Amino acid sequence: MDKAIKSVVIVGGGTAGWMAASSLSKFLNGKEIDITLVESADIGTIGVGEATLPAIREFNHYLGLDEVEFIKATNATFKLGIEFENWSQQGESFFHPFAGYGAPLDGVGFYHHWNRARHLGEQSELGEYCLATQLALGNKFAQPNLQANNPLAEFNYAFHFDASAYARYLRSYAEKAGVSRIEQHITQVNVEPQSGQISSISLQDGRTISGDLFIDCSGFQGLLIKQALHIGYDDWRHWLPCDSAIAVPCTASEDLTPYTKSIAMDAGWRWRIPLQHRTGNGVVFCRDYMSEEQATDQLLAQLDGAPLADPLVIRFTTGKRQKMWHKNCVAIGLASGFMEPLESTSIAMIQNGISNIHQFFPFHGINEVEIAEANRLNDLQYERIRDFIILHYQATQRTDTPFWQHCQRIELPDSLKHKIELFKERGHFARYDGEQFEINSWLSIFTGMKVYPKYNEMAAENMPKDALLQQLAQIRKAINQGVGFAGSHADFINKHCQALAEASKAS
Repeated sequence: MDKAIKSVVIVGGGTAGWMAASSLSKFLNGKEIDITLVESADIGTIGVGEATLPAIREFNHYLGLDEVEFIKATNATFKLGIEFENWSQQGESFFHPFAGYGAPLDGVGFYHHWNRARHLGEQSELGEYCLATQLALGNKFAQPNLQANNPLAEFNYAFHFDASAYARYLRSYAEKAGVSRIEQHITQVNVEPQSGQISSISLQDGRTISGDLFIDCSGFQGLLIKQALHIGYDDWRHWLPCDSAIAVPCTASEDLTPYTKSIAMDAGWRWRIPLQHRTGNGVVFCRDYMSEEQATDQLLAQLDGAPLADPLVIRFTTGKRQKMWHKNCVAIGLASGFMEPLESTSIAMIQNGISNIHQFFPFHGINEVEIAEANRLNDLQYERIRDFIILHYQATQRTDTPFWQHCQRIELPDSLKHKIELFKERGHFARYDGEQFEINSWLSIFTGMKVYPKYNEMAAENMPKDALLQQLAQIRKAINQGVGFAGSHADFINKHCQALAEASKAS
């Protein structure tokens, strides 16, 4: 097909739909290409994607959004990482920061020096050498100083926010940029018999909306990619057996932590995500080992405050569409696949899908070669995130319940098996195309689960023991001094963002 693209139709709103609409309105600015978004209450949204990765800041920056305005509009708080509780063993915890550890010594990566010191009897934890970790655990926040020229001061951050409010915020942006919105139920998706492409969608009010490129943001329903085009699904439950989630918000806690909490349970885990106006809570579990009633009872019993809504049950199958792009239809968000929210990847995966659309946008018409490449990249991105999440279940030492015993028996993907075996030998990392998480993220999980290399990196053996221990002590001291200069997370939001103060006045 060499027909130039003149119209884009986005099916579904929510976070995915309005992220696509706002981003494409920016990307296609100045081009004579119409963008229409059709959404309906019949499609609905999940609306619980409250935790993000630092990539969300890049997306907001691309749109030119003001960070303070964004925080006010979405009741956002800052996120320095995730605390994992009861994952390695019952009663133990560790932190996955959006940052690295220490600084290279004599040109050798810090982890190798720390691991050598551990072999020498050093008792300090790896997290003691990370400013972001120590800020988070002290319930403090400060924006990174980009002019510091000190690797110890380098860290990143993301946000917790109200996903529904974020969608509304982006809707306003997109409509101002010229995106047309139609609120109407879709009664039929019309596919050309010869080409197999979508030609139009029929609406309940009798209208027909034609388009050249269709973007499916209809969530689990997959109105276009699944129901109309019949693209199959790769089921990954043999690797990631959790298949259900229950979510419920509760009243906001005074403990406004700058991090997400993930607490391992008997047959899965639960999350805690602090927003300014409420706390998001949920449990992810496997129905083979826990009933919905049991999961709900355990979740409600551990809330910080009074529940603000009835528990929302979400059933899912971890995996991905066999093609995220087929003919003239691209699926993003839940329509393209689902990865359990253990590492807050849902919105980042939406961004990955949008990035693929940007990179291979069919300005001159649909091109199967470019579609194949977009699908290849999407597959890699999903597989790399899949491997990282599987690691959490595989590396744990827990075998105290049937669920965790089952996790120990899971046969790993070859890509992950190689990465684990290579790290266990001498702390080396295999890096693949499509990686979402950097080496320091893998380090945090390996180390937090007490998975250590058998041997030290030889290049780290050259530093005398006393000099090494002195260097480590100096780094810890510098980190502690940095933490001492920072204020509390809540104070930072009140002082620099004023959202809490304004909300208080409004009430």
